[in-house]
Amino acid sequence: MLLLSFHENLHIAFALLSLTAGSAGAAIADVTIDACVAQNSNTRPSLAADMQSLCALSSSIGALMGFSLSGIFVHLIGPKGVFGLLSIPAGLVFLVGILLDEPFMPNFSYRQVNQKFVDAGKAMWRTLKFPDVWRPCVYMYLSIALSIDIHEGLFYWYTDSKGGPSFSQETVGFIFSIGSIGSLLGALLYQNVLKDHPFRNLLFWIQLLFGLSGMLDLMLVLRLNLKFSIPDYFFIVIDESVSQMIGRLKWMPLLVLSSKLCPPGIEGTFFALLMSIDNVGLLSSQWGGGFILHLLKVTRTRFDNLWIAILTRNILRVTPLCLLFLIPRGDPNASILPTEILGAKEEAENENIELVSLVSSVDGK
Repeated sequence: MLLLSFHENLHIAFALLSLTAGSAGAAIADVTIDACVAQNSNTRPSLAADMQSLCALSSSIGALMGFSLSGIFVHLIGPKGVFGLLSIPAGLVFLVGILLDEPFMPNFSYRQVNQKFVDAGKAMWRTLKFPDVWRPCVYMYLSIALSIDIHEGLFYWYTDSKGGPSFSQETVGFIFSIGSIGSLLGALLYQNVLKDHPFRNLLFWIQLLFGLSGMLDLMLVLRLNLKFSIPDYFFIVIDESVSQMIGRLKWMPLLVLSSKLCPPGIEGTFFALLMSIDNVGLLSSQWGGGFILHLLKVTRTRFDNLWIAILTRNILRVTPLCLLFLIPRGDPNASILPTEILGAKEEAENENIELVSLVSSVDGK
């Protein structure tokens, strides 16, 4: 990021390389912390929801700060100055990595790295063959992919001067920053009220609300809010807040479930695989949304069929309710992995595949 801020005429190849390196560094740090959370979710299943709630709460606060301050800093110091400021969070992550009390492994053989990759791949494949593991993975992918993303069509409608509210791009960004408070409320609501509910029952009601919340977009595009004398700005803020809150509530149990599906010894690798499946679902959602918008001929200036796209999206959002049989019905605080996988924990520890614990020992308390 400092490279982008210091060079005025940086070649596009080096700029892309710098952005890729920054994203890769953030991804590595994210996978590392996810591995620690997943390991502790296996050793202390009752704390899995608490740890994911803490991570979601921190992420929501960071997103709220980023949305709120990004526009201000862009106006004050320009885009390059903002890139320079982004090096500060990266430095803080580096500092946290140095301060972690990590166990020293003097007998680690770097020559066996390739074999460890092979063993990790075999362990992941063996884990994925269990129905208790692959069935939730299928549900997570389909529930995300079927929620098609038509955000681009809505964004251009927000800024349209004829049929839309005619907001500026800065106003739309500010609305999204206010809406991120809904994500924060969703994390708090899950932690304090919903974390002990069974996965299947919780996802049923959240998925249903997720589909119904999309009707707010339909009311907005059809201008029904004006018939009730509700200003566009106020209605969109409510719409965005509700959408992000329910989106966070939908995402939280899936994260807790994912952390419980990770086998001992390869928690980080397997959790990264599960997040990759989710990212493929997001990509499929974007492709599906783009295809629907193209099919309905919704462009930057034409929005006649945008309401049909919104209605289609809302219908598709509730279709995952038919797939809830793929989600385990048991206690969310209990372990989900089959005993065959959990039995391999001692063997994994003998191979010195260790991760730093994020939670202090509670055995003696």
